Amino acid sequence: MADHEQIFLDKVAAKKAIVAVAGLGYVGLPLALSFAEAGFQVLGLDVDGEKVKKISRRESYIGHISDSRLKDAAVLFSATTDFKLATEADAIIICVPTPLTRHRDPDLSYVEGTLASLLPHLREGQLLSLESTTYPGTTSEVLRPPLEERGFVVGRNFFLVYSPEREDPANPHFQTQTIPKVLGGATEACARVGLALYREVVSLMVPVSSPEAAELTKLLENIYRAVNIGLVNELKIVADNMGLDIHEVINAAATKPFGFTPFYPGPGIGGHCIPVDPFYLTWKAREFGVHTRFIELAGEVNSSMPRYVCDKLARALNERGMPLKGAKVLLLGMAYKKNVEDMRESPSLEVLRLLLEAGCEVSYSDPHVPRLPPTRRGVWDYASVKITPESLASFDAAVMLTDHKAFDHDLILRHSRLLVDTRGAFPAGPTVVKS
Repeated sequence: MADHEQIFLDKVAAKKAIVAVAGLGYVGLPLALSFAEAGFQVLGLDVDGEKVKKISRRESYIGHISDSRLKDAAVLFSATTDFKLATEADAIIICVPTPLTRHRDPDLSYVEGTLASLLPHLREGQLLSLESTTYPGTTSEVLRPPLEERGFVVGRNFFLVYSPEREDPANPHFQTQTIPKVLGGATEACARVGLALYREVVSLMVPVSSPEAAELTKLLENIYRAVNIGLVNELKIVADNMGLDIHEVINAAATKPFGFTPFYPGPGIGGHCIPVDPFYLTWKAREFGVHTRFIELAGEVNSSMPRYVCDKLARALNERGMPLKGAKVLLLGMAYKKNVEDMRESPSLEVLRLLLEAGCEVSYSDPHVPRLPPTRRGVWDYASVKITPESLASFDAAVMLTDHKAFDHDLILRHSRLLVDTRGAFPAGPTVVKS
């Protein structure tokens, strides 16, 4: 066993290894806290000075992570914008976004920028792990060559792995420690080093043969979800035209104890993973002359759902003798999923854009999003309105887009003049239109 490998393993076993996490968002912050809670010294690295200041004040900027958790980790967890300090770390884990360009090609600028910031400060004996979701080949083709150009011998005096994140923000049943974690090493020695580190904070590690296998595993997980959501979104339209409630049908099918996994329709798909990851694979597949028609079709269906919601609203208003143009509409829920503040790729923003384009007067209410942040879709000057019987009655229609538990569903149902329900959150009734 090489000296660098043994030294690293001994440090991990003694909890003397210093772990740096680059990117302190929805993936990086809970991972950093998990290592600190396991007894490791942790250094958070981020270009966002506001995040670093909040961590220093022990103030959480992510809804499902409490201030008290940051306070409990204060002795072992610190954060900085100074990437030079990465040289002090034994392991560096990259958890930065991997979005799409406007042409739906992979945008690795955050990964490449982070690596460029780290490279001058890397030293022998370190482990570099990439967790950002990406196409097969990224670790080997984007990360490894610059390391080797600096004279590192991957697998001997430097270690490189890919271990995709599997965070599900606000999921009450699974946290970082309890979600099985896939890992592929650039060499067998890299895999041994990576597995030894992550086993300190994750209950079950799932080793695979290579970084490419781990990269494709992550894409498969999210493409599986995207395709099945596309299927039920298409079935929702079919059921709607047949006068059937798709949620009733799905719930009935879900009673089958084998061969069926329920997925539920909505106004589209959001979050960093499902709207983005399939296009990473379709882009890479073209390099091999493969056209991923099935995946792209699901993407087309899911992307069309915000317009379907707006069309459904227009028809419902028309049946009540009111045009869409000039209608006062309240959007309920702007985050991409229930009970979180995450706005990444939220389909609610596309619904907002389409309604504004149609001439509606639009407001929104979301207990988790007091003001709309700037996003890739644009800058929005909107603040959440309070839901009261009077405010609900002042709108021509309300549209349930994200069914947060914090919403008073009975109040909304009683006082909405017209309620378009995209989530199956309300029973059928004279004022409820299923969409």
